[in-house]
Amino acid sequence: MYFVYVLRSKRNNKRYIGYTSKDVQKRLKEHNFGDSKYTKGHRPYRLTYKEEFADRLSARSREKYLKSGIGREFIKRLIPP
Repeated sequence: MYFVYVLRSKRNNKRYIGYTSKDVQKRLKEHNFGDSKYTKGHRPYRLTYKEEFADRLSARSREKYLKSGIGREFIKRLIPP
């Protein structure tokens, strides 16, 4: 099982989009502990959105879509700042 997730920084409202095969709550804790280079400077985070996928390829494809311009617009409409 794979997950695509969207985090929102409580500090500066920045958004982070990622995917994982781990439990999403566990991955959120890793981001909040500073285990990720990119998200370390924007902690703490809260989970704002997640989707579940059966395989890594589908999850990675969805992550890439959400990071694209049209995907970011989708996230903005779905989860206002």
